[in-house]
Amino acid sequence: MTPRTLLSALAASTALVAAPALAQDCAEPIKVGVLHSLSGSMAISETTLRDVMLMLIEQQNAAGGLLGCQIEAVVVDPASDWPLFAELTRQLLTVDEVDVIFGSWTSVSRKSALPVLEELNGLMFYPVQYEGEESSRNVFYTGAAPNQQAIPAVDYFLEELGVESFALLGTDYVYPRTTNAILESYLLSKGIAAEDIFVNYTPFGHSDWSTIVSDVVALGAGGKQVGVISTINGDANVGFYTELAAQGVSADDIPVVAFSVGEEELSGLDTGPLAGHLAAWNYFMSADTPENEAFIAAWHDFIGTTERVTNDPMEAHYIGFNMWVNAVTEAGTTDVDAVRAAMWGQEFPNLTGGTAVMNPNHHLSKPVLIGEIREDGQFDIISQTEEVPGDAWTDYLPESSVLTSDWQELECGMYNTQTSTCVQLTSNY
Repeated sequence: MTPRTLLSALAASTALVAAPALAQDCAEPIKVGVLHSLSGSMAISETTLRDVMLMLIEQQNAAGGLLGCQIEAVVVDPASDWPLFAELTRQLLTVDEVDVIFGSWTSVSRKSALPVLEELNGLMFYPVQYEGEESSRNVFYTGAAPNQQAIPAVDYFLEELGVESFALLGTDYVYPRTTNAILESYLLSKGIAAEDIFVNYTPFGHSDWSTIVSDVVALGAGGKQVGVISTINGDANVGFYTELAAQGVSADDIPVVAFSVGEEELSGLDTGPLAGHLAAWNYFMSADTPENEAFIAAWHDFIGTTERVTNDPMEAHYIGFNMWVNAVTEAGTTDVDAVRAAMWGQEFPNLTGGTAVMNPNHHLSKPVLIGEIREDGQFDIISQTEEVPGDAWTDYLPESSVLTSDWQELECGMYNTQTSTCVQLTSNY
Protein backbone atom coordinates (compact mmCIF):
# COMPACT_ATOMS: atom_id res chain seq x y z
CA MET A 1 0.00 0.00 0.00
CA THR A 2 1.41 3.40 -0.99
CA PRO A 3 1.54 6.29 1.49
CA ARG A 4 -1.20 8.01 -0.45
CA THR A 5 -3.57 5.04 -0.30
CA LEU A 6 -2.63 4.53 3.34
CA LEU A 7 -3.69 8.11 4.09
CA SER A 8 -6.95 7.61 2.20
CA ALA A 9 -7.61 4.38 4.04
CA LEU A 10 -6.97 6.02 7.41
CA ALA A 11 -9.38 8.83 6.58
CA ALA A 12 -12.00 6.40 5.33
CA SER A 13 -11.75 4.15 8.38
CA THR A 14 -12.08 7.15 10.68
CA ALA A 15 -15.09 8.43 8.76
CA LEU A 16 -16.84 5.10 9.20
CA VAL A 17 -16.67 5.12 12.99
CA ALA A 18 -20.24 6.40 13.21
CA ALA A 19 -22.85 4.96 10.87
CA PRO A 20 -25.04 7.54 9.09
CA ALA A 21 -28.43 8.09 10.66
CA LEU A 22 -30.12 8.60 7.30
CA ALA A 23 -29.29 8.40 3.62
CA GLN A 24 -28.31 11.44 1.58
CA ASP A 25 -30.09 12.09 -1.70
CA CYS A 26 -27.29 11.70 -4.25
CA ALA A 27 -29.07 13.21 -7.20
CA GLU A 28 -26.54 15.97 -6.68
CA PRO A 29 -23.01 15.73 -5.26
CA ILE A 30 -22.13 17.13 -1.87
CA LYS A 31 -20.55 20.51 -2.59
CA VAL A 32 -17.56 21.96 -0.74
CA GLY A 33 -16.73 25.62 -1.28
CA VAL A 34 -13.05 26.55 -1.46
CA LEU A 35 -12.58 30.26 -0.72
CA HIS A 36 -8.90 31.08 -1.07
CA SER A 37 -7.06 33.85 -2.91
CA LEU A 38 -5.36 32.56 -6.05
CA SER A 39 -4.16 36.01 -7.11
CA GLY A 40 -3.06 39.20 -5.37
CA SER A 41 -0.77 39.62 -2.39
CA MET A 42 -2.05 36.58 -0.48
CA ALA A 43 -1.76 34.10 -3.34
CA ILE A 44 1.75 33.25 -2.08
CA SER A 45 0.10 31.64 0.95
CA GLU A 46 -3.41 30.66 -0.12
CA THR A 47 -2.93 28.85 -3.42
CA THR A 48 -1.50 25.84 -1.60
CA LEU A 49 -4.63 25.70 0.57
CA ARG A 50 -6.79 25.44 -2.55
CA ASP A 51 -4.56 22.61 -3.73
CA VAL A 52 -4.65 20.65 -0.47
CA MET A 53 -8.44 20.89 -0.36
CA LEU A 54 -8.60 19.39 -3.85
CA MET A 55 -6.33 16.58 -2.66
CA LEU A 56 -8.43 15.86 0.43
CA ILE A 57 -11.64 15.80 -1.61
CA GLU A 58 -10.08 13.49 -4.19
CA GLN A 59 -8.95 11.13 -1.42
CA GLN A 60 -12.39 11.07 0.18
CA ASN A 61 -14.04 10.36 -3.15
CA ALA A 62 -11.58 7.52 -3.78
CA ALA A 63 -12.50 6.11 -0.36
CA GLY A 64 -16.21 6.02 -1.27
CA GLY A 65 -17.26 9.65 -0.94
CA LEU A 66 -19.51 10.84 1.86
CA LEU A 67 -22.90 9.38 2.76
CA GLY A 68 -22.65 7.42 -0.47
CA CYS A 69 -22.25 10.61 -2.50
CA GLN A 70 -19.29 12.07 -4.33
CA ILE A 71 -17.92 15.41 -3.17
CA GLU A 72 -17.52 18.28 -5.63
CA ALA A 73 -15.15 21.18 -5.01
CA VAL A 74 -16.47 24.62 -5.94
CA VAL A 75 -13.39 26.84 -6.19
CA VAL A 76 -13.58 30.65 -6.29
CA ASP A 77 -10.85 33.30 -6.26
CA PRO A 78 -11.45 36.32 -3.98
CA ALA A 79 -8.15 37.72 -5.32
CA SER A 80 -6.91 39.17 -1.98
CA ASP A 81 -9.83 41.63 -2.22
CA TRP A 82 -11.50 41.65 1.21
CA PRO A 83 -15.05 42.74 0.21
CA LEU A 84 -14.98 40.06 -2.49
CA PHE A 85 -14.79 37.41 0.24
CA ALA A 86 -18.29 38.47 1.34
CA GLU A 87 -19.63 38.50 -2.20
CA LEU A 88 -18.22 35.08 -3.02
CA THR A 89 -19.39 33.62 0.30
CA ARG A 90 -22.92 34.69 -0.63
CA GLN A 91 -22.47 33.22 -4.11
CA LEU A 92 -21.21 29.91 -2.73
CA LEU A 93 -24.14 29.61 -0.32
CA THR A 94 -27.01 30.88 -2.49
CA VAL A 95 -26.02 30.18 -6.10
CA ASP A 96 -23.65 27.24 -5.86
CA GLU A 97 -25.48 25.89 -2.79
CA VAL A 98 -22.38 24.46 -1.13
CA ASP A 99 -22.76 22.45 2.07
CA VAL A 100 -19.64 23.87 3.73
CA ILE A 101 -16.86 26.36 3.00
CA PHE A 102 -13.15 25.96 3.71
CA GLY A 103 -11.38 29.24 3.32
CA SER A 104 -9.88 32.63 4.14
CA TRP A 105 -6.41 33.45 5.42
CA THR A 106 -6.37 37.00 6.76
CA SER A 107 -8.73 38.00 9.55
CA VAL A 108 -10.08 40.86 7.48
CA SER A 109 -11.17 38.34 4.85
CA ARG A 110 -12.77 36.11 7.49
CA LYS A 111 -14.56 39.06 9.05
CA SER A 112 -15.78 40.08 5.61
CA ALA A 113 -17.37 36.65 5.13
CA LEU A 114 -18.66 36.30 8.69
CA PRO A 115 -21.87 38.43 8.50
CA VAL A 116 -22.91 36.50 5.38
CA LEU A 117 -22.25 33.15 7.04
CA GLU A 118 -24.33 34.14 10.05
CA GLU A 119 -27.14 35.65 7.96
CA LEU A 120 -27.47 32.56 5.76
CA ASN A 121 -26.48 29.99 8.40
CA GLY A 122 -23.52 28.79 6.36
CA LEU A 123 -20.61 26.85 7.81
CA MET A 124 -16.93 27.71 7.34
CA PHE A 125 -13.69 26.13 8.52
CA TYR A 126 -10.94 28.73 9.00
CA PRO A 127 -7.43 27.21 8.92
CA VAL A 128 -5.05 30.00 9.91
CA GLN A 129 -3.68 31.37 13.17
CA TYR A 130 -5.58 34.48 14.21
CA GLU A 131 -6.04 37.06 16.95
CA GLY A 132 -8.92 35.35 18.78
CA GLU A 133 -11.58 37.66 20.21
CA GLU A 134 -14.25 35.85 18.23
CA SER A 135 -16.47 32.81 18.44
CA SER A 136 -19.13 32.47 15.78
CA ARG A 137 -21.68 29.67 15.70
CA ASN A 138 -20.98 29.44 11.96
CA VAL A 139 -17.17 29.10 12.02
CA PHE A 140 -14.83 26.39 13.27
CA TYR A 141 -11.37 27.82 13.92
CA THR A 142 -8.78 25.15 13.13
CA GLY A 143 -5.78 27.49 13.25
CA ALA A 144 -4.13 28.77 16.43
CA ALA A 145 -5.57 31.28 18.87
CA PRO A 146 -3.05 33.62 20.58
CA ASN A 147 -2.59 31.27 23.54
CA GLN A 148 -1.57 28.53 21.07
CA GLN A 149 1.03 30.57 19.17
CA ALA A 150 1.72 34.23 20.06
CA ILE A 151 1.96 33.95 23.84
CA PRO A 152 4.04 30.74 23.83
CA ALA A 153 6.41 32.41 21.34
CA VAL A 154 6.84 35.42 23.63
CA ASP A 155 7.45 33.07 26.56
CA TYR A 156 10.20 31.38 24.54
CA PHE A 157 11.84 34.76 23.87
CA LEU A 158 11.65 35.71 27.53
CA GLU A 159 12.67 32.42 29.10
CA GLU A 160 15.05 30.87 26.57
CA LEU A 161 16.59 33.81 24.68
CA GLY A 162 16.55 36.53 27.35
CA VAL A 163 14.89 39.11 25.11
CA GLU A 164 14.44 42.43 26.93
CA SER A 165 13.24 44.76 24.17
CA PHE A 166 10.49 43.75 21.72
CA ALA A 167 9.73 44.98 18.20
CA LEU A 168 6.19 44.03 17.23
CA LEU A 169 6.08 44.33 13.43
CA GLY A 170 2.84 43.66 11.61
CA THR A 171 0.81 44.17 8.49
CA ASP A 172 -1.82 46.86 9.02
CA TYR A 173 -5.07 44.97 9.60
CA VAL A 174 -7.05 43.40 12.42
CA TYR A 175 -4.97 40.27 13.14
CA PRO A 176 -1.65 42.01 13.82
CA ARG A 177 -3.26 44.93 15.64
CA THR A 178 -5.34 42.77 17.97
CA THR A 179 -2.56 40.23 18.51
CA ASN A 180 -0.11 43.00 19.34
CA ALA A 181 -2.58 44.61 21.76
CA ILE A 182 -2.74 41.26 23.56
CA LEU A 183 1.04 40.89 23.49
CA GLU A 184 1.66 44.42 24.75
CA SER A 185 -0.59 43.72 27.74
CA TYR A 186 1.09 40.37 28.29
CA LEU A 187 4.60 41.83 28.10
CA LEU A 188 3.72 44.57 30.57
CA SER A 189 2.39 41.91 32.94
CA LYS A 190 5.78 40.16 32.62
CA GLY A 191 7.67 43.27 33.66
CA ILE A 192 8.75 44.56 30.23
CA ALA A 193 8.75 48.37 30.30
CA ALA A 194 6.51 50.25 27.87
CA GLU A 195 9.55 52.00 26.35
CA ASP A 196 10.97 48.57 25.48
CA ILE A 197 7.99 47.70 23.27
CA PHE A 198 8.19 49.10 19.72
CA VAL A 199 5.14 48.60 17.47
CA ASN A 200 5.05 49.26 13.73
CA TYR A 201 2.52 48.48 10.99
CA THR A 202 2.96 48.43 7.23
CA PRO A 203 0.46 47.92 4.37
CA PHE A 204 -0.01 44.67 2.48
CA GLY A 205 2.71 44.23 -0.12
CA HIS A 206 5.09 46.65 1.63
CA SER A 207 8.56 46.42 0.10
CA ASP A 208 10.84 49.16 1.49
CA TRP A 209 12.06 47.85 4.85
CA SER A 210 15.37 49.69 5.19
CA THR A 211 14.20 52.33 7.69
CA ILE A 212 12.15 49.92 9.80
CA VAL A 213 14.95 47.38 10.08
CA SER A 214 17.35 50.20 11.00
CA ASP A 215 14.92 51.32 13.71
CA VAL A 216 14.78 47.78 15.09
CA VAL A 217 18.57 47.55 15.15
CA ALA A 218 18.67 50.87 17.01
CA LEU A 219 16.55 49.41 19.83
CA GLY A 220 19.59 47.48 20.97
CA ALA A 221 21.87 50.53 21.19
CA GLY A 222 21.65 50.50 24.98
CA GLY A 223 22.81 46.92 25.20
CA LYS A 224 19.47 45.20 25.68
CA GLN A 225 18.70 42.00 23.74
CA VAL A 226 16.17 42.82 21.02
CA GLY A 227 13.69 40.36 19.56
CA VAL A 228 11.18 40.76 16.72
CA ILE A 229 7.64 39.38 16.93
CA SER A 230 6.44 39.32 13.32
CA THR A 231 2.82 39.37 12.24
CA ILE A 232 3.83 40.45 8.73
CA ASN A 233 1.63 38.68 6.18
CA GLY A 234 1.90 37.70 2.55
CA ASP A 235 4.62 38.71 0.10
CA ALA A 236 5.79 41.61 2.31
CA ASN A 237 7.80 38.96 4.15
CA VAL A 238 10.13 38.64 1.17
CA GLY A 239 11.25 42.27 1.46
CA PHE A 240 11.51 42.13 5.25
CA TYR A 241 13.80 39.10 5.38
CA THR A 242 15.81 40.33 2.42
CA GLU A 243 16.46 43.63 4.23
CA LEU A 244 17.49 41.81 7.41
CA ALA A 245 20.12 39.96 5.40
CA ALA A 246 21.19 43.14 3.59
CA GLN A 247 21.85 44.88 6.93
CA GLY A 248 23.74 41.88 8.23
CA VAL A 249 21.22 41.09 10.97
CA SER A 250 21.51 37.47 12.05
CA ALA A 251 19.40 35.45 14.47
CA ASP A 252 22.22 35.72 17.00
CA ASP A 253 21.97 39.51 16.85
CA ILE A 254 18.18 39.98 16.74
CA PRO A 255 16.06 36.83 16.62
CA VAL A 256 12.76 37.01 14.72
CA VAL A 257 9.82 34.76 15.49
CA ALA A 258 7.14 34.83 12.79
CA PHE A 259 3.51 33.79 12.98
CA SER A 260 2.76 33.91 9.25
CA VAL A 261 5.98 32.54 7.75
CA GLY A 262 6.15 28.84 7.10
CA GLU A 263 7.64 26.49 4.59
CA GLU A 264 5.59 27.90 1.68
CA GLU A 265 6.75 31.48 2.25
CA LEU A 266 10.39 30.41 2.70
CA SER A 267 10.38 28.37 -0.51
CA GLY A 268 10.79 31.57 -2.52
CA LEU A 269 13.68 32.98 -0.48
CA ASP A 270 17.41 32.49 -0.13
CA THR A 271 17.10 31.08 3.38
CA GLY A 272 20.81 30.78 4.12
CA PRO A 273 21.05 34.22 5.79
CA LEU A 274 17.82 33.50 7.71
CA ALA A 275 19.08 30.37 9.43
CA GLY A 276 18.39 30.51 13.15
CA HIS A 277 15.34 32.77 12.96
CA LEU A 278 12.17 31.22 14.32
CA ALA A 279 8.51 30.58 13.62
CA ALA A 280 5.72 29.47 15.92
CA TRP A 281 3.10 27.12 14.50
CA ASN A 282 1.23 23.95 15.42
CA TYR A 283 2.84 21.92 12.62
CA PHE A 284 6.07 21.80 10.67
CA MET A 285 6.84 19.68 7.61
CA SER A 286 9.89 18.30 9.42
CA ALA A 287 7.74 16.56 12.08
CA ASP A 288 8.95 12.96 12.26
CA THR A 289 5.77 10.88 12.52
CA PRO A 290 4.28 8.13 10.32
CA GLU A 291 1.16 10.25 9.78
CA ASN A 292 3.21 13.18 8.50
CA GLU A 293 5.31 10.95 6.28
CA ALA A 294 2.16 9.58 4.67
CA PHE A 295 0.66 13.06 4.30
CA ILE A 296 3.78 14.46 2.61
CA ALA A 297 4.02 11.48 0.25
CA ALA A 298 0.34 11.84 -0.67
CA TRP A 299 0.81 15.57 -1.25
CA HIS A 300 3.81 15.05 -3.53
CA ASP A 301 1.95 12.31 -5.40
CA PHE A 302 -1.09 14.53 -5.88
CA ILE A 303 0.79 17.67 -6.86
CA GLY A 304 3.22 15.81 -9.13
CA THR A 305 6.49 17.06 -7.66
CA THR A 306 8.57 16.62 -4.55
CA GLU A 307 9.48 20.30 -4.63
CA ARG A 308 6.22 21.53 -3.10
CA VAL A 309 6.30 21.87 0.68
CA THR A 310 3.61 21.38 3.33
CA ASN A 311 2.77 23.82 6.11
CA ASP A 312 0.64 24.50 9.17
CA PRO A 313 -2.58 25.78 7.53
CA MET A 314 -2.53 22.70 5.29
CA GLU A 315 -2.58 20.51 8.40
CA ALA A 316 -5.42 22.64 9.78
CA HIS A 317 -7.46 21.95 6.63
CA TYR A 318 -6.51 18.25 6.87
CA ILE A 319 -7.82 18.09 10.44
CA GLY A 320 -10.86 20.27 9.78
CA PHE A 321 -11.93 18.44 6.62
CA ASN A 322 -11.66 15.03 8.25
CA MET A 323 -13.54 16.21 11.34
CA TRP A 324 -16.27 17.60 9.07
CA VAL A 325 -16.46 14.29 7.19
CA ASN A 326 -16.80 12.43 10.48
CA ALA A 327 -19.41 14.87 11.80
CA VAL A 328 -21.46 14.57 8.60
CA THR A 329 -21.19 10.80 8.82
CA GLU A 330 -22.30 10.85 12.45
CA ALA A 331 -25.18 13.22 11.75
CA GLY A 332 -26.18 11.39 8.58
CA THR A 333 -26.71 14.71 6.84
CA THR A 334 -24.88 17.84 5.70
CA ASP A 335 -27.44 20.05 7.47
CA VAL A 336 -25.43 22.83 9.14
CA ASP A 337 -27.12 22.67 12.55
CA ALA A 338 -26.82 18.88 12.77
CA VAL A 339 -23.19 18.93 11.65
CA ARG A 340 -22.31 21.70 14.10
CA ALA A 341 -23.69 19.67 17.01
CA ALA A 342 -21.79 16.60 15.83
CA MET A 343 -18.54 18.58 15.63
CA TRP A 344 -18.26 19.19 19.38
CA GLY A 345 -15.84 16.66 20.80
CA GLN A 346 -14.65 15.39 17.41
CA GLU A 347 -11.13 13.98 17.55
CA PHE A 348 -8.66 13.39 14.76
CA PRO A 349 -4.93 12.52 14.78
CA ASN A 350 -2.75 15.52 14.04
CA LEU A 351 0.39 15.13 11.95
CA THR A 352 2.89 15.85 14.72
CA GLY A 353 1.77 13.11 17.11
CA GLY A 354 -1.19 13.25 19.45
CA THR A 355 -4.82 14.05 18.76
CA ALA A 356 -6.62 17.27 17.89
CA VAL A 357 -9.94 17.82 19.68
CA MET A 358 -12.73 20.23 18.71
CA ASN A 359 -13.96 22.09 21.77
CA PRO A 360 -17.42 23.63 22.36
CA ASN A 361 -15.94 27.09 21.75
CA HIS A 362 -15.29 26.00 18.11
CA HIS A 363 -11.50 26.04 18.64
CA LEU A 364 -9.16 23.06 18.55
CA SER A 365 -6.84 21.68 21.18
CA LYS A 366 -3.45 21.58 19.42
CA PRO A 367 0.25 21.34 20.33
CA VAL A 368 2.42 24.47 20.13
CA LEU A 369 5.71 24.15 18.19
CA ILE A 370 8.65 26.50 17.87
CA GLY A 371 10.78 25.91 14.79
CA GLU A 372 14.20 27.24 13.82
CA ILE A 373 14.80 28.04 10.16
CA ARG A 374 17.36 25.81 8.45
CA GLU A 375 19.39 26.75 5.40
CA ASP A 376 17.27 24.38 3.28
CA GLY A 377 14.07 26.28 4.10
CA GLN A 378 12.78 23.68 6.55
CA PHE A 379 12.53 24.00 10.34
CA ASP A 380 14.21 22.22 13.21
CA ILE A 381 11.54 21.73 15.86
CA ILE A 382 13.16 23.03 19.05
CA SER A 383 10.09 23.11 21.31
CA GLN A 384 6.78 21.21 21.35
CA THR A 385 4.01 21.13 23.94
CA GLU A 386 1.12 18.78 24.59
CA GLU A 387 -2.26 19.76 23.15
CA VAL A 388 -3.33 23.23 24.31
CA PRO A 389 -7.05 24.16 24.13
CA GLY A 390 -7.60 27.29 22.04
CA ASP A 391 -9.07 30.30 23.88
CA ALA A 392 -11.65 32.31 21.99
CA TRP A 393 -11.26 35.23 24.42
CA THR A 394 -7.94 36.31 25.88
CA ASP A 395 -7.24 36.85 29.57
CA TYR A 396 -4.98 39.81 28.71
CA LEU A 397 -7.55 42.36 27.52
CA PRO A 398 -9.90 43.65 30.25
CA GLU A 399 -13.01 43.55 28.09
CA SER A 400 -12.31 39.95 27.08
CA SER A 401 -11.09 38.46 30.34
CA VAL A 402 -14.67 38.08 31.61
CA LEU A 403 -15.91 36.34 28.45
CA THR A 404 -16.13 32.69 27.56
CA SER A 405 -17.55 30.70 24.65
CA ASP A 406 -19.57 27.50 24.85
CA TRP A 407 -21.90 26.60 22.00
CA GLN A 408 -22.76 23.17 23.39
CA GLU A 409 -24.06 23.98 26.88
CA LEU A 410 -24.43 27.76 27.01
CA GLU A 411 -25.32 28.17 23.31
CA CYS A 412 -23.32 31.38 23.36
CA GLY A 413 -20.08 32.63 21.85
CA MET A 414 -19.75 35.68 24.14
CA TYR A 415 -20.89 34.67 27.62
CA ASN A 416 -20.13 37.19 30.35
CA THR A 417 -19.11 35.23 33.42
CA GLN A 418 -19.61 38.24 35.71
CA THR A 419 -23.18 39.01 34.66
CA SER A 420 -24.10 35.45 33.59
CA THR A 421 -25.53 36.83 30.36
CA CYS A 422 -24.97 36.10 26.69
CA VAL A 423 -23.99 38.93 24.39
CA GLN A 424 -25.83 38.35 21.15
CA LEU A 425 -23.08 39.54 18.82
CA THR A 426 -20.73 36.57 18.33
CA SER A 427 -17.73 38.51 17.07
CA ASN A 428 -16.13 41.92 17.44
CA TYR A 429 -16.49 43.09 13.85
